[in-house]
Amino acid sequence: MNWLIDNILLVVLFLPTLGALILLCLPGSKSRLLLWTALGISLIPLAFTVVMLLRFNYSAEGYQFMADYQWYAAIQSSLKLGVDGISLPMVLLTTLLTPLAVLASFKISQNLKAYLILFLLLETGSLGVFVSLDLLMFFVFWEVGLVPMYFLINQWGGENRNYASLKFILFTMTGSLGLLLATQLIGVVSGTYDLVQVVAKWNALDQPLFGIPIATVKTIAFWAFAIAFAVKVPIWPFHTWLPDAHTEAPTAGSMILAGVLLKLGAYGFLRFVLPFFPEQSAHFAGALAILATLAIVLGAFGAYGQKDFKRLVAYSSINHMGMVVLAIAAAAAAAGTPDAASAVNGSVLLMFSHGVAAAGMFFLVGVIYDQTHTRDLTRLGGFWQKTPVYGGILIFTSMAALGLPGLSGFVSEFLIVSGSLPVFTVLTAVAMLGLLFTGLYTLKAIRDVLHGPFNVEWAGHLNDISKRETAVMVPLMLFMIGLGIWPRLLLDIINAAVKHIF
Repeated sequence: MNWLIDNILLVVLFLPTLGALILLCLPGSKSRLLLWTALGISLIPLAFTVVMLLRFNYSAEGYQFMADYQWYAAIQSSLKLGVDGISLPMVLLTTLLTPLAVLASFKISQNLKAYLILFLLLETGSLGVFVSLDLLMFFVFWEVGLVPMYFLINQWGGENRNYASLKFILFTMTGSLGLLLATQLIGVVSGTYDLVQVVAKWNALDQPLFGIPIATVKTIAFWAFAIAFAVKVPIWPFHTWLPDAHTEAPTAGSMILAGVLLKLGAYGFLRFVLPFFPEQSAHFAGALAILATLAIVLGAFGAYGQKDFKRLVAYSSINHMGMVVLAIAAAAAAAGTPDAASAVNGSVLLMFSHGVAAAGMFFLVGVIYDQTHTRDLTRLGGFWQKTPVYGGILIFTSMAALGLPGLSGFVSEFLIVSGSLPVFTVLTAVAMLGLLFTGLYTLKAIRDVLHGPFNVEWAGHLNDISKRETAVMVPLMLFMIGLGIWPRLLLDIINAAVKHIF
C-alpha cells in the first residue's frame, strides 16, 4: 500500500497503457468483454485520483505526490511527476471523462478493440501533460496525445473525416514545431529540463545568447510557446480546425476533445508561459486579451449561425475557452495582485466546468444522432413531448454551459470577470456581448430540438434517453450542480496553487 501511495502518479499515468496492452490480448470478437474490461480499467485511475484529492495538503506550497524516475541522464531529463492545485483538477477531469467516454461507446461495432485501445492511450498522453515536471517529458506526452485522436477521427468519424483529421494534425503539429525548438533551447541553456529548476535558471539569465540579446531570445521563445498553446485552446485565428474535428469525430471522441484536449493549451499558458516569461507575458497581455475577446464574441456569433447541432456546440467551445484565455491575459498583466488571483482561480475552475458541460452537450447531441442520423436543427423539433427525460437533461446541461447561477459555469465566469474587468475594462465589457449571444445560441438550440411542432418524420423512431445514456450524464450533472452550490470543492485546491504562483 505504501508503494502505491508513493508512486500513485506513476500508477495513474500508466494504468491506461497497461489496460491497452490487456485489451490487445483479448479476442476482438468479444465486444462486451472488451467494453467492460476497458470501462473497469479506466475507473481505476479515477479511484486513485479521488485518493489524491482526499490526501491533498491545502497548506503546503509547491507540488505534491512527487516522484522522480531516471530516464535520460545524459541530457538531465527524467520522468519527474507531481501535481498542484492547477494540475490536480485537470487530472480529475481526465480520469472522470475517460470511463464516461467508454460507457458512451457501447454502440460502436467497427474495430472496437482498436477504438478502445486508442482511448486508453489518449488518456495516458493527456495525463502525462498534466503531471510532468520535466519539460522534455511534457513535450513527449503533448505529442503522444495527438496520435490517438487523429486515428479516432480518421477511422470512426463522419463523411469528411479524412479532411477533418488531416486538418487537426496539421494545425497541432505545426504549432508543436516551435514548441519543440523552444523546449530544447531552454533545456540546453538551463542545463536541465527539471521544471522547478528551469523556472529559476531561465528567469535569472541576463546575458546575450549566441550573440543575441537575451530579451530577444526570450521573446522568440515566448511566441513559440504561446502559438503552440493558442492553437490547442484554440483562440482566434487558430480555431478553424476545431469545428471540423468536432463535427466529424465520434461522440466519445468529441467528449474527450472538448473536455480534455482543449484544456492542454490553457494549462500550458498557466504552467509554462506565465512562469517562464513573466515580462513578455505582461508586455503582450493586451494582444492576447484582444484575441481572447475575438474568440468569445466571434465564437458566440458562429455558434448562433449554425444549423448543425454538433457544430453549434463546437463553436460554443471556442466561445468559452476564450473566457479562459482572457483570464490568463489579465493574470499576466496584473501578476501579483488579487485581480490576477481571481482571474486564474476562475480560469482553472472554468476549464473544469466547461470540460464536464461540453462533454455532456456533445454526448446529448450523439444520443439524438444515434436515433435520427441527422444533426440538422431544421429537421428536429418538438422532441420534448416524446423524450421528456432527455429534454430535462438537455436543458439542465445547457444552463450549466450558459452559466446559470447555481451551476458551475456561473461561479467560474464570475471570478474571471471580477479579475479581468479592472485590468481590461473595455475588452471585458465587449466580451460580455459574447456572453449575451451565449444565451441566444443556447436558447436557439433548445428551441429547435425540444419545442415547436413535432416532426412526424421521427414518429415511431424516437425513444427517450436510455438507462446507460443516463448513467453517462449523471456524474457530469452532479459536478455541474455540486460546483455551482459549493465551489470550494475545487476552489480551495486551485487557490492553494494560485497563492504560491502569484
